[in-house]
Amino acid sequence: MTTKVAIIGSGNIGTDLMIKIKRLSTTLEVVALVGIDPASDGLARARRLGVAAVDTGVEGLTSLDGFDEIEIVFDATSAKAHVANAEVLRPHGKRLVDLTPAAIGPYVVPPVNLESLLDADAPDVNMVTCGGQATIPMVAAISSVAPVPYGEIVASIASKSAGPGTRANIDEFTETTAAAIEHVGGADRGKAIIVLNPAEPPLIMRDTVLCLVDAAGMDDETFAAQVAASVEAMAKKVAEYVPGYRLKQAVQIRAVDPDDALDTLLPEGSAPPTHQVSVFLEVEGAAHYLPAYAGNLDIMTSAALRVGEEIAAAGTGDAR
Repeated sequence: MTTKVAIIGSGNIGTDLMIKIKRLSTTLEVVALVGIDPASDGLARARRLGVAAVDTGVEGLTSLDGFDEIEIVFDATSAKAHVANAEVLRPHGKRLVDLTPAAIGPYVVPPVNLESLLDADAPDVNMVTCGGQATIPMVAAISSVAPVPYGEIVASIASKSAGPGTRANIDEFTETTAAAIEHVGGADRGKAIIVLNPAEPPLIMRDTVLCLVDAAGMDDETFAAQVAASVEAMAKKVAEYVPGYRLKQAVQIRAVDPDDALDTLLPEGSAPPTHQVSVFLEVEGAAHYLPAYAGNLDIMTSAALRVGEEIAAAGTGDAR
């Protein structure tokens, strides 16, 4: 028996998620794609796939025949739109998976904290951002070895893979990702940067993770071995649901020079870092909707699919 779901947002992310569910999921059944532009490519594809194409927004979804049977709603619109959509859907008791940076509900990064959120039965979970999904697992892997006073990530994505919703949410992207680096990744202070790369031909998503780490009391060889093992193990976990996710090179670790001017980066009262850890990632998309360079699209929708399937499984008592 499948769990019926709807997707709000007929742009790049919503359309890719719809195609992923149709192709890959044996537990979820997408019954509606919701947008506001009747001529959008996403809604046209929904019609061809036999999915109800709703062009009147969330209000149209609530009046759709069979709406009561829908258990999970994915929102792939924008941060502001999700606030309004969540308000409309709240009385109907739907489980919401938010793919915008609105962050009304708790952040979820599947290999780091999905299990605890399933136990909490949160009604609206937030997928952070594409950059967050790619990099926060690495921050968490490093912070599991030693405290991370400061974590910084840079997500570089092809300009062609950034739709109107992504472009409208740049500020929310940086704020939400930085907060999730702290709350999920375990850093005392987080910072996030996004780069829309206009290169032609478009380049595959690249991510850089830089952590200042307090490894006082650990010898360098032990610290390096434990960090490398933790990062590699986490990369394998992410690659289980995002096959194009990979380390671009070996983890880079260097001792921090005491004379480096790092005080402005650290929260007040933080212990001085002993090491800088750098992780370089590449995310190649599965090309379900946009070409393979759109790894940012793929990691977001793949993570949302994993969350939706686990929510559905937990609801039926079949959680993996």
